[in-house]
Amino acid sequence: MSNLRFIVIEGNIGAGKTTLTKKIAADYNAKIILERFADNPFLPKFYENQERYSFPLELSFLADRYHQLKEELTKPDLFQPLTIADYYFMKSLIFSRQTLSDDEYNLYKQLFEIIHRSLPKPDLFVYLSMSTDRLLKQINQRGRPYEQSITASYLDKIHGSYLEFIKQQPSLPTLIIDANNINFLNNDKHYQKITEAIFSKTYESGTSTIIL
Repeated sequence: MSNLRFIVIEGNIGAGKTTLTKKIAADYNAKIILERFADNPFLPKFYENQERYSFPLELSFLADRYHQLKEELTKPDLFQPLTIADYYFMKSLIFSRQTLSDDEYNLYKQLFEIIHRSLPKPDLFVYLSMSTDRLLKQINQRGRPYEQSITASYLDKIHGSYLEFIKQQPSLPTLIIDANNINFLNNDKHYQKITEAIFSKTYESGTSTIIL
């Protein structure tokens, strides 16, 4: 299974990162780490009033992500040597840059810089790239009430921030998957393409691959 011990599956809201993470974890007997966004009391409030609830939302996500990853990644499991997560800690900066004012973001980034160094980097960063139209369609289909107010412009900004982050991390092995024409949940051939791309090679720093 290549040289991978810690894989992150990332993507925009609605891209299917949690679904793919769960499927790979089950098939490869991997330890799974899922973001606990559903329990965040600020999330529904944020989508109703972003200006008021952005800062407490981002702080609560930052604290929860740190504690979860710190706990899970410092406990090696001999029976599950591979760990796969549906988020990367750096997403805290990606989303907060879009939601916070400049002053709030500068303070937030200082707090982020203090704590993120103690967390391990993934051996592979997988990014599910998807068009805004399809994201909106999938967000609508899964039917979370607090997500229905998400706009196309907000999703565009988040996608742009992810791509900018990838450009700024040349040492982070990265696999970009064009997921617009892939149905990895119901099409075994599509799913096999993804897993082969992830596990069939040894990734080195700066690797970036795109699947069409």
